[in-house]
Amino acid sequence: MIAAMLPALAINLAVLMIAIMGLWAIAVRIRDVSFIDSFWAAGMVLLAWTSWFQADDGGARAQLLLALTSLWGLRLALHLLIRWRRTGEDPRYKRILGNAMDKKQWGFARAALILVFLTQAPLLFITSLPAQIGILASHGQDAAAGSIGWLAVIGTIIAIIGIGFETMGDWQLEAFKANPANHGKVLNTGLWRYTRHPNYFGDACTWWGIWLVAAEAGPLVALLTLPGPLFLNFTLVKWSGKALLERGLKKTRPGYEDYIRRTSGFFPWPPKQG
Repeated sequence: MIAAMLPALAINLAVLMIAIMGLWAIAVRIRDVSFIDSFWAAGMVLLAWTSWFQADDGGARAQLLLALTSLWGLRLALHLLIRWRRTGEDPRYKRILGNAMDKKQWGFARAALILVFLTQAPLLFITSLPAQIGILASHGQDAAAGSIGWLAVIGTIIAIIGIGFETMGDWQLEAFKANPANHGKVLNTGLWRYTRHPNYFGDACTWWGIWLVAAEAGPLVALLTLPGPLFLNFTLVKWSGKALLERGLKKTRPGYEDYIRRTSGFFPWPPKQG
């Protein structure tokens, strides 16, 4: 089964790299790479659809994986694209590229290609393995094998909760920032009262749910796709998500240290008193 999927995964990777190189050319032209965050979500939708077209008819499970990935990815991609158009260049990328250009004497094009686009492409591919392999593994199975069982039902519930959690968290943050009176303040109401990063928690829930749906295709599929949610959890909590964001917020938000002491860092939990 795995050997049969390799050509399809190779085509997926080729499609992804064509898209990545096209976006890199745009970034060089406008001298801004910040829109890559939007493609992080849209690219996973792209890989799910290329898997779907190659799988022909994967049955109900493949349809479910495609629907969940598309619902999550298109919503998030649009949200991040609108935010980029409104706020402009992301200071994180400006700092990363600026350091490389100053210290290594790289041009903008080289720094953007190596540090952003060629770095994110394989990580995006790995993270979306549950959708890709889950859809491809459903190809050629009989109706019973490709149907939706209890594991997929649980995964769907978790994924939908995650999408809802992330969507609500993003909406609450946008509404908070839109009020000039909140400038420099810390959002600690709504979902943000129970976790410092409801959007990241929702992201993780979504892809653990999608992984459970894919895992119903068999133990080997579950094992091969496990790096996806594991890596996503790592990057959200320890690498470029929570850890990186909070280092900056501690410097720019006077009340953020107190917010950290009272509020759960990831999993939603009632805030500490006092």
